[in-house]
Amino acid sequence: MNILLLGSGGREHALAWKLAASPLLTKLCCAPGNPGIARECEVVALDIADHAAVIAFCKTQKIALVVVGPEAPLCAGIVDDLATAGIKAFGPSREAARLEGSKGFAKDLCRDNNIPTAAYARFSAAAPAKAYARAQGTPIVVKADGLAAGKGVFVCHTQEELDAALRAAAAFGDSIVIEELLDGEEVSLFAVCDGARAVPLPAVQDFKRIGDGDQGPNTGGMGSYSPVPVDADDFAETIHQPVLDELNAPGTPFVGVLFAGVMVTDDGPRVLEFNCRFGDPETQSLLPRLEGDLLELLPGAARGDLSSTRL
Repeated sequence: MNILLLGSGGREHALAWKLAASPLLTKLCCAPGNPGIARECEVVALDIADHAAVIAFCKTQKIALVVVGPEAPLCAGIVDDLATAGIKAFGPSREAARLEGSKGFAKDLCRDNNIPTAAYARFSAAAPAKAYARAQGTPIVVKADGLAAGKGVFVCHTQEELDAALRAAAAFGDSIVIEELLDGEEVSLFAVCDGARAVPLPAVQDFKRIGDGDQGPNTGGMGSYSPVPVDADDFAETIHQPVLDELNAPGTPFVGVLFAGVMVTDDGPRVLEFNCRFGDPETQSLLPRLEGDLLELLPGAARGDLSSTRL
C-alpha cells in the first residue's frame, strides 16, 4: 500500500515511524516532511496548501491513502478535494472539521447534545465579549473562536490578564468564546472514527503552560506522557459517540481522529475542546503504546468500516 503523509512536525514523525513499521506498507512519502522524518520515509517537496498539486502527486504515485496530520489543510477542505478526485484520505471533511475550526460551533454542539462542558457564552464582536467577561469577573477563560495553533486560549486570574487576553483573542478574529474556569485533571482523549463508530485510543496528558510550575501562557504543548490513570473507554459513549451521531445525521460524517480535551472535575468530566486530528505532542506518547498495525486501522476508518477493528 502506497501512503502519503501530510505534515512536517513531531506528530508526523511519530506517524511516519509507526506507519513505516507496518508489513502492509509498500511505500511511504511525507510532504513536506523534515530531516527527522526523512529517516523513516521519502520526503517530498510538495506544498500541501496546493490541493491540485497534492492530487496530481497522488495520481502519479498511485497513492492508496492520504493521512492528514495538521488541522489547517483539514479545515481548508483537502479531504473533500481528494474525495472528489477519487482518492481515499484519513481525516474529516471541511464541514466536520468545524469542530476544531470553530470553538463556538463545538461548544454549541456540546450544549445541544448534552455533552458535559464548561459554561460559556460566545460573541461575534469584541465589545460585548469584554462587557460580559468583566461582569463575570475572574478567574475566567478567553478563547479565540478560530484556528490559533494552540495559542488562542487564555486563562485569566486578574483583570489585567483578562483585558490583555481579550486584545490577544481579537487578533485572531472578532469571534470569541468566554468560558468558566474548571478545576481538575486535564486529559487528552483520542478516538479513531469511521463516521459512525469511535474506537478509543489510550489516554494521554500534555502540558500547555510555557513556564515551570505550570506558569505562563498556554502553548501548543510542552510535552506529554501516557499512560495516565484514566480509562479512555469510559468516555467514548458519552463524549465521542454523540458527536459522531450529530454530524452523521445531516450527511457530514466525521472520519479520522476525534480529539476531546477533557477536564476531570469533582463533578465529572467536562469537555474543554475538540480537535479533528492527532494531537501534537500527544501522538509522540500515544503511538508507541499501540500494539496493533496503524495501517489496518486508518484505511478501515477511511473506508467507513471499523466494525472488525481490534487494537
